[in-house]
Amino acid sequence: MVEGSESNRGRRAPGAAVTASEVDLWFGREILPLEAALMQFLQHNWRNKSDIADLRQEIYVRVYEAALQKIPERPKQFLFATARNLLIDRVRQEHVIPIEAAADLEALEIAADVPGPERILSARDDLRRLQAALDRLPMRAREAVILGRIEGLSRREIAARMGIGEGTVAQYLARGIRELVEMFYGEPPRRQP
Repeated sequence: MVEGSESNRGRRAPGAAVTASEVDLWFGREILPLEAALMQFLQHNWRNKSDIADLRQEIYVRVYEAALQKIPERPKQFLFATARNLLIDRVRQEHVIPIEAAADLEALEIAADVPGPERILSARDDLRRLQAALDRLPMRAREAVILGRIEGLSRREIAARMGIGEGTVAQYLARGIRELVEMFYGEPPRRQP
């Protein structure tokens, strides 16, 4: 059989080295097509959206380096386990648990400290105030804020869901956030010149 042929893929003599070109082919065929799902996972589970591209790259590096040792049999599961482990590492390093991670602690397998009664009451009060502020937003701005900031959709996804342009989504988001800041914190919103 020819090395690298379809019928030979995945079969390797024990101890045989994996070449970089084999890993390149495997990575392009098995991992890169999962990028959209990986990005959605990261956006859902990591609060700081500006970190997402760096997280994706670090995950790709970890997956690639591991594949140089042995190509995983279940690429999708390996990719998402690597992503989950990286997020856990980052949360532990920062000693800060993002809101999204706190909502999904069991999936991230992180033990959470049990907050005291005062903190629970304060958090519930904050949630009630935020919900009341959201309820006072104009309908379209509220919908855009919920889709973008709570559900983690991109502007393009919000535009498709709401049936409007991305520019209009940006305006609704800006207006909604400004008004939430004013209502929630009692600060006057900054007006665009």
